Amino acid sequence: MGRAAGQLQRLSRVAVAILTGIALARPASAEVAGSGAPVPVPSGEEVHWIETIRDSQGPAGLTLRFRFLAPAIGGGSPVSQEAAEADMQALCDGFALPRVPEVGPRPAQIVISLSDRLVPFGETDDEAVQYFEAYSIEDGACVWELF
Repeated sequence: MGRAAGQLQRLSRVAVAILTGIALARPASAEVAGSGAPVPVPSGEEVHWIETIRDSQGPAGLTLRFRFLAPAIGGGSPVSQEAAEADMQALCDGFALPRVPEVGPRPAQIVISLSDRLVPFGETDDEAVQYFEAYSIEDGACVWELF
């Protein structure tokens, strides 16, 4: 019985370590994630990383979703769709690509999303302004795809 209890205790420590790692990989709350240093974009608008969702399948296979808070896209003088598209391309090339894992399965697609407010992934908010773009990875660059 002593040996089994020791193995169970070791497994418990491993489980706690794994769960802690998962908790640290995702922000505890969107407010914390969206309040970090702004990520530079061509429009000069204030954009903050919210989270990266790594365990999501898209129509093309494994998809990495990079979600950003961009309050100006829904503000009094909203950012144009063309400016938002240029910002999302820059976020894919400059922010997302460097964070694609070198080891393990390669994503078939990267999705960049901008939202004017914090909306939990998978939920809807009729008041929110959101833009989404999908990209494939070719020759070390993000290539826009029809979403």
